[in-house]
Amino acid sequence: MEVKSSTEQKSLLAVLAPGKRTRLRRLLFEFGPGQGTLLLLPIDQGIEHGPRDFFANPASKDPEYQFRLAAEAGYSAIACQIGLATKYYPDYAGQVPLILKINGKTDVPPDDEALSTTNASVEDAVRLGADAVGYTLYVGSPRQDEDLHQLKSVREDCERYGMPLVIWAYPRGRDMEKKGGRDSFYAIDYAARMAMEMGADIVKLNFPKLDPEKAKDSPAPYNELDVTPDEAVRQIVESAGRSLVVLSGGSKTDDETVLGHTRTIMEAGGSGVIFGRNVWQREWNDALEIIEQIKQTLLSNVRRIP
Repeated sequence: MEVKSSTEQKSLLAVLAPGKRTRLRRLLFEFGPGQGTLLLLPIDQGIEHGPRDFFANPASKDPEYQFRLAAEAGYSAIACQIGLATKYYPDYAGQVPLILKINGKTDVPPDDEALSTTNASVEDAVRLGADAVGYTLYVGSPRQDEDLHQLKSVREDCERYGMPLVIWAYPRGRDMEKKGGRDSFYAIDYAARMAMEMGADIVKLNFPKLDPEKAKDSPAPYNELDVTPDEAVRQIVESAGRSLVVLSGGSKTDDETVLGHTRTIMEAGGSGVIFGRNVWQREWNDALEIIEQIKQTLLSNVRRIP
């Protein structure tokens, strides 16, 4: 069984209220590569993984490294938690937009019943001059009832303040692992749809891993599908509807994979990438070089103007 999809989405910006539209246009057209694309730099790994991610490039342990990189290399925005936004972003306000991540957790407890609790507010984002708010939603977790109730309040505040909502849509939990795993086509596709229906303006997704053996545990028809990675990503983008989709980079990998994933998401009708470790775990000049290549790949493969 194969999946075919070619639905062209209508403009997201056309249906947003003026506050959201103004902020989102800055990210898409006035900063970063432009032309309706998104190049986002996340620096929430210090909470999510602990300091271990900084050992690969000791200079990156100082948040100044990432903030300067985002500003000087020309990013659409930098995404971080309240402490970094308060202590470091003032030096770069106006040079690079801010996405304030307002929930987070450590990776010390197992992900069996994952929940990322809020530690900041949409009002904080307004005060700090942010152009969007980031929220992690653990799709399929046994604690998703708490998660969705928490997200409801965040979404309502985003509407009230005219703040775009970026949802980190991550399948997690023991039940998801029993159905093919958190990186399966089924799980990522479900996460895309869930985030869109919960009000995301932008959805952050991981690249699906197609494992035929694990896929047998996914619900029908996913357990019967024969799709390529490119076809899976196209379907996932379509499941997100009018919400814009950015692809996560995950752990550091080789340049060919980084650029290949960038090309795949853009050709599928996505809007960009949110690569952290694949950029700031590099020495400064190497980081600038891969950023330029990512930008060129984004701009040469645009399929959708928001």
